[in-house]
Amino acid sequence: MKPPDMPIFSAPFGLGTFSQADAADPGAFPGLVTPDGHVLDLRAALGDPAMTVRTMLERCGGRLSSLRRYAEARDGARRPLDELRVHAPVEPRQLFQSGANYRQHVIDLELAHRGPDDPRSEAEARAEIAAVMDRRAAEDLPYVFTGLPSAITGPYDDVVLPAWAGKPDWELELAVLIGRPAYRVPQAQALDHVAGYTIANDLTDRSTVFRRDMPAIGTDWLRCKNAPGFTPLGPFIVPAEFVANPSDLQVTLKLNGEVMQDESTKDMIFGVARLVSYISQTARLLPGDLVLTGSPAGNGLHWGRLLRDGDVMEGTITGLGAQRTRCVAENAS
Repeated sequence: MKPPDMPIFSAPFGLGTFSQADAADPGAFPGLVTPDGHVLDLRAALGDPAMTVRTMLERCGGRLSSLRRYAEARDGARRPLDELRVHAPVEPRQLFQSGANYRQHVIDLELAHRGPDDPRSEAEARAEIAAVMDRRAAEDLPYVFTGLPSAITGPYDDVVLPAWAGKPDWELELAVLIGRPAYRVPQAQALDHVAGYTIANDLTDRSTVFRRDMPAIGTDWLRCKNAPGFTPLGPFIVPAEFVANPSDLQVTLKLNGEVMQDESTKDMIFGVARLVSYISQTARLLPGDLVLTGSPAGNGLHWGRLLRDGDVMEGTITGLGAQRTRCVAENAS
């Protein structure tokens, strides 16, 4: 789809992956994009024709601030952004996804899944669930699972809704880009391993979240979240130094122009540093990996309105730009 008609982002520069819009061979390249809508091919600027965003992170040790001089110099061949195709900004080796990480979202989901024989009033149930969320923040651990990089697609690409997906839903999220290897890092040092931030829409098919044939096993994240294109990503990576407080960003999703999600990352139960540190206690985080931080309240299950053919989603996060994707039914594509 055509990108939204709004400012790109509020930072001196961002990073992305681009190709010529009219080229038969995509020839994707890593680029430095400035708010005036121009892109510098970093392969030429850094003298590495095989460079990707991921290998660039490895080369600069995750310190994207080292690229500032290229944004300020304004020399070199720069291309107008509107003449390029914008891909997902990075191809991660690993994708970690946080679930049940927004207080109000979890409360809403728990209420939506209450059994018909629950004797509590809605107010009583809400108060009890809220108390559980407060205890989680103080005493518990984040809930994290892994996703497939093959589910990632570009920020303006169509999203194909599989024929088997009975209740496809949106979940706009702040995505964290790892810049340096992280293994068993303490929370106080976790943000030192973060290179930047971008936008992700972590689509979920609600009809396949739970295994009906084996309820004791619980959730089926493979099926409900990992269809091709179920994770629109981008448009750009904004370096961490330009994001003053990742715990104070507004996450907003519009469906066909109507606001459905509009919440601050202040509502996260576990912040970015806690998530990165927690994941690193088990897994070795690598440059280019992504950590999705969970989605706020206001998804389709809450509104009783799931995704269908022709829907257009527009997602924004403070200072990180905007993505726009159109839903296409599988049998209509």
